[in-house]
Amino acid sequence: MRRPLLALTLGDPAGIGPELALRALADPDVARRCQLALYGSLRLLERAAAAAGLPLPDTFETLAPGAADSPPAPDGRHRLLDFPFAEADTLRPGAVQAACGRQAHLWITAATRDALHGRVDALVTGPVCKEALRLAGVPFPGHTELLAHLSGAADPCMAFHSPDLFVSLATIHEPLAAVPRLLNVPLLLRTLRLTHAACVRLGTPAPRLGLLALNPHAGEHGLFGDEEARLLAPALAAARAEGLDAHGPLVPDTAFTWLGAAPRRAPFDAYVALYHDQGLIPFKLAAFDTGVNLTLG
Repeated sequence: MRRPLLALTLGDPAGIGPELALRALADPDVARRCQLALYGSLRLLERAAAAAGLPLPDTFETLAPGAADSPPAPDGRHRLLDFPFAEADTLRPGAVQAACGRQAHLWITAATRDALHGRVDALVTGPVCKEALRLAGVPFPGHTELLAHLSGAADPCMAFHSPDLFVSLATIHEPLAAVPRLLNVPLLLRTLRLTHAACVRLGTPAPRLGLLALNPHAGEHGLFGDEEARLLAPALAAARAEGLDAHGPLVPDTAFTWLGAAPRRAPFDAYVALYHDQGLIPFKLAAFDTGVNLTLG
């Protein structure tokens, strides 16, 4: 079978993305499973290799930007789409710089365009620096919002998958104080639908979904807030009316106690959290080195 061709963006040039890309290019298991089309800079990879004490792999061919649909090399090597930029020789590793935000945005935009046109089979993104993006004038706080803009998707959903835990977020990069006014029944229902569909695509044909509450003790019947009765319960009822196996609102401080048990047995196949840290704290505790971020919708 043909190996899938995966676009891999370097992420922020001053971050860990270039080193991760070098390690991926040199990994024989990666080469067996897929072919990489790396969107980045040859000079930057050379600098990263020297700084990290890594050899520059000879497992890729260098192409000009816009050549993602070129015939593959006869030996099936990985490929680097080289975007030269002046700051590649002078940028400071570990520092927030506008040039880095500019290049990260350029690589994501080019790779997404090629993915949407079928020139690559999927997109994998190196980590970006949100502050560098802002300094570069990029009006999006992260990958999720940028990918939604580039693909014309109105309402993206940030989700996180690992072998042990799957979590999606009803709101994304929002101040905590803004979350209660951003929640509504259509938003919650859409997040439940997207989470259900993602679980099915990932191999769970009849997923059980758990919706986390907003307030302590799930509101304690209105004692600590009314969002559970006013918003979450109607969204769950609508989801169940559509055939989704959705439950909640779950008390947030006990919803993930099973992570401390041995063996781990999740009561739900996926959890819908209402805000960023509510879902990311348990997920990164359970799967910091094994989890991946997915953009749904």
